Amino acid sequence: MPEETIKKVPYQKPESRLNLEAGSLSLDQVNLLLKHLPLDVTFVDEEDTVRYYSETSDRIFPRSRAVIGRKVQDCHPRDSVHVVNRILDALRRGEKDKAEFWLELGERFIHIRYFAVRDAESRYRGCLEVSQDLTGLRRLEGERRLLDWI
Repeated sequence: MPEETIKKVPYQKPESRLNLEAGSLSLDQVNLLLKHLPLDVTFVDEEDTVRYYSETSDRIFPRSRAVIGRKVQDCHPRDSVHVVNRILDALRRGEKDKAEFWLELGERFIHIRYFAVRDAESRYRGCLEVSQDLTGLRRLEGERRLLDWI
């Protein structure tokens, strides 16, 4: 009986892919995409529990990983919790689909939006908070077209 040579091949972890409605991405690509968005996102589930926030290098409102798994109400100053609850209740009940705020923070102009996240059956699945520094965008004038880029 001939001897068979067994070749040792290093283990490669299979790449997990997330199949989406319009394509698929590896989990690494999803993480990179979220880290490179020019805005900050935080997701709070239907039970008001913080499940995710984007870790960008220039986050407007810094977050600690300790907020993951906590009730969103416990992440806000006590005197504003009633407003947080009103927003979440209005989104949850379908009275509103979004809440929008803006403020000046030093020299920066900050835009904050809260969106109801609903599934295909229109059930409330959580709230997406999106914060963006619009300071530079507010200063834009005229136009700069794709072909003008150098």
